[in-house]
Amino acid sequence: MFVQVKKLEKQAWFVWLTKYWFLFPIAGFLLLEGGVFLYFGERSYIAVHDNMDLFLAQFQMLKNTDSFWKHGVDMPFLGGISRDNLPSELSLYSMLYMIFPTFTAYVLGLLLKVVIAIVSFRLLAKELYPEKYLVYRPLIYMTGFVYGILNVFPAFGFAFASMPLAAYLLIRIYRKPTKGLYGLLFLYPLVSYFSYMGLFLLGYVVIAAVWLSIRDKKPAWTLIVGIIVLALGYVVCEYRLFGQMLLSDEVTIRSSIVNAELSAGEVLREIFTVWKDGIFHADGVHGKIVLPVCVLYFLINNIYYILKKQPKRILKDRFNFVMLFLVFNSVIYGLYDCGSVRRIVETLVPPLEGWQFNRTVFFNPFLWYCALFLVLIRIYDMGVIQMWGANLIICIAILIVILSPGRYNDLYYTCYYRAYEYFHGTEVDELDYEQFYAVDLFERIKEEIAYEGEWSLAYGLHPAVLEYNGIATLDGYLGFYAQQYKEDFRKIIAPALERVEESRIYYDEWGARAYLYSGTDSSIVRATKSIQATDRTIYMDAESMKALGGKYLFSRIELDNAEETGLILSGSYTSEDESYTIYVYMVK
Repeated sequence: MFVQVKKLEKQAWFVWLTKYWFLFPIAGFLLLEGGVFLYFGERSYIAVHDNMDLFLAQFQMLKNTDSFWKHGVDMPFLGGISRDNLPSELSLYSMLYMIFPTFTAYVLGLLLKVVIAIVSFRLLAKELYPEKYLVYRPLIYMTGFVYGILNVFPAFGFAFASMPLAAYLLIRIYRKPTKGLYGLLFLYPLVSYFSYMGLFLLGYVVIAAVWLSIRDKKPAWTLIVGIIVLALGYVVCEYRLFGQMLLSDEVTIRSSIVNAELSAGEVLREIFTVWKDGIFHADGVHGKIVLPVCVLYFLINNIYYILKKQPKRILKDRFNFVMLFLVFNSVIYGLYDCGSVRRIVETLVPPLEGWQFNRTVFFNPFLWYCALFLVLIRIYDMGVIQMWGANLIICIAILIVILSPGRYNDLYYTCYYRAYEYFHGTEVDELDYEQFYAVDLFERIKEEIAYEGEWSLAYGLHPAVLEYNGIATLDGYLGFYAQQYKEDFRKIIAPALERVEESRIYYDEWGARAYLYSGTDSSIVRATKSIQATDRTIYMDAESMKALGGKYLFSRIELDNAEETGLILSGSYTSEDESYTIYVYMVK
């Protein structure tokens, strides 16, 4: 009897493991990621591009100035920028930074992104496949998991992860609306972002409402109301953005941005490239297994329909629709760089001048993993052996995401660099989070120079480092600020731009990075311990800096021509680990 009980217990455990095995890799990853960042803390390696040099500094500025909820105030960078140009306080991601220290909030954002993706994908899949939910459950959770761990633009991680949630709410509302569902849809913008995803989501829902109204031969009122509710949600949650876009008559740098003018052949090549590889802000790493599996299935499936003389099934297949959607978004991305198409859009809708309507490509990572899911559930339906083959494919897809050194794979780089240092006994050249912002060093500098909020400039380092540390900057990085200020700042850097044509084009035709430029190198700003510059001569107009109220120049390079330029060396300061040496100059 005792032996039989033990056998039953073992059998029960085996059944439980086969039923819920997918919980182990999910929990394991969350524990690993959380544990790594908890153990290394601010000695972790976090992506700099469009992250530490942009949004993390902005959130820290909002914290430093207690301005998350303030109105009518300017932020201390780019000579004074309206608080309304920075992220809304009515955002779940922003709320993390209100509550927690900046690094902690960033890590919690990475973990919460995974949870949002899994929960969202589960809701959507259960709505679409209620009868087979229990059968598909491992695949549903694992697909949501792999989508959640994609190393996409960190500041908009919630917006990417919650796309399945938007689809779920809209489908439920179309099928059986309730006040609760409309309420959740109104709140959805808390985890989204209008100018990157929201506007396109609304556009796609409008198309769906028109198509369903035609198909059903009656207006899709539930979805039409949903569109209005969702739009109102975006207006409320991002009221600052809408105020800047619609109520301000200030001419911004968007009016002077020069976009690419590609030939027909180049446009086609770009369409194929973005379909195949995506872009770094929306890195789906789908080319390594997801794309091959989906393309192979697409060919086999549709050849089967043709051979069986069932062409109508080609048009009705959900998988084919998703693949068509992927191609459509890629085509829009390519056409944006076709000047004639872009000018037609700007003529028809003048407020969209300089606005990137090619951001439809941000939907593609979600669509690629939806396509993979549709392939794998059909493999599931073939039998138990095929089911475990499908599980193997999704596990490989997960490993590819974790082990691919993409731009925003902070877990990978933290583990890799720390392992390299451990086994080689030497530090890497890259700066970790703590070294990049060097809070202790800049607190010492501010104390020694008796800093009291004077306007400053950075040379050889990102202005975000100064901004993070409570130093007001004339320079900075923002994709939306006054054209007049861009022209005023240009007077400071004109001597450098005259010498390096690449820098002149970069600033004049874009200008989001209002930085001090080298007069010899295309770039001297790097997130590394070593600083490389062809010479130590700075090319800038100190009088123009003074005219904008500038007093200090914080440089990683000791300048040879400071006196001639109109600068006086106040002192040099080195961090304890010698990762930074900062030379502080004052305008004469």
